[in-house]
Amino acid sequence: MKLLDILQDGAAAGAPQGGGMSMIIMLVLMFVIFYFFMIRPQQKKQKELNKFRDELKSGDKVMTVGGIHGTVVSILENSIIIAIAQGVEISVEKSCIIADNSDLANNAR
Repeated sequence: MKLLDILQDGAAAGAPQGGGMSMIIMLVLMFVIFYFFMIRPQQKKQKELNKFRDELKSGDKVMTVGGIHGTVVSILENSIIIAIAQGVEISVEKSCIIADNSDLANNAR
């Protein structure tokens, strides 16, 4: 019984008195970690993708979200005409273009 009393007294004496402040510091630290490891890289990637879409020109090889590879024929305000085979053209939303096909081909080699 004496050992149990000693352990309980030791645990009570070691309890933090300012627990609220340390909790706030931990929450702020977690937010900072989430920002630098998740939010900021995603924002950077989105800016690069938007810049790529704005700089598209006729003749660029692209890939859509659905995996269709083709060559840009013309660019409209919100959509792009892509040639996917000889004599076959499709119209897709500008937001559906995700990659430069020539970069994908160079990385595969």
